[in-house]
Amino acid sequence: CLVRTRIPSEYCDQPLSLLLYSNSEDSEEHLALVFGYDPAAPDGIRSASLERIIAGESERDRRTRGASVLPTSITSSSLTPEIATTTSTSLSPSNQISRDPPLARIHSCCFTGETIGSSRCDCREQLIEAMKLMSNEGRGVILYLKQEGRGIGLRDKMRAYNLIDQGFDTQTANLELGHPADARSYKIATAILRDLHIPSVRLLTNNPHKVESIVHDGVVVSARVPMVPASWGGGSSDNLEVQDRDEYLVTKVQKMGHILDIP
Repeated sequence: CLVRTRIPSEYCDQPLSLLLYSNSEDSEEHLALVFGYDPAAPDGIRSASLERIIAGESERDRRTRGASVLPTSITSSSLTPEIATTTSTSLSPSNQISRDPPLARIHSCCFTGETIGSSRCDCREQLIEAMKLMSNEGRGVILYLKQEGRGIGLRDKMRAYNLIDQGFDTQTANLELGHPADARSYKIATAILRDLHIPSVRLLTNNPHKVESIVHDGVVVSARVPMVPASWGGGSSDNLEVQDRDEYLVTKVQKMGHILDIP
């Protein structure tokens, strides 16, 4: 984690923490929206890589990258580089409090849905709902990955939309462009969960592949929490024309294995 900052949001009662990650898997910067970030609490969510102690780092520089203030008994200037890279402000497992696993969502960025309000998908609705649920619980994490269009990028996502308008569906359009139906990987998501000291989650998803993928990488999924679209009985709809969205959702259920009851 390179930096953390506080983000007040209209969807949350309390500010969330936004963490930005670099990685060795791709050239993208991915995000984690963390509810309940607190390195001092026995069950608080915290980033091991962010909270590491860097030898010679000033308190101002440490605070500027969003790390917590060090205890007065520890100063970065007093540490050798070897000690600094191995010292952590996190608590030992013996001091952890037993508690239900936090809610988590692995969410792929969606410019069309989240920024310009496209009704071709339910991505914006799912993101806001996840934020509200985690805010209510005061704990949780949204892993916001730059994997537009199920991993095919914005350009080919737009091309896929044009194919859909010619009679393809969201699965066959990707295949027609030479991509898998779903080209995403969740290895970065599991790496971020490990960095945040989250070994077990209640996963907000309708996609069984997400569950299988992170379980394969060692994360315990104690429960799968479904995300029911508002227009399908999950809450109040925004009165937008949802025909495109419904066709998209039906395809994901009938052809891609998503677990959702079609009304």
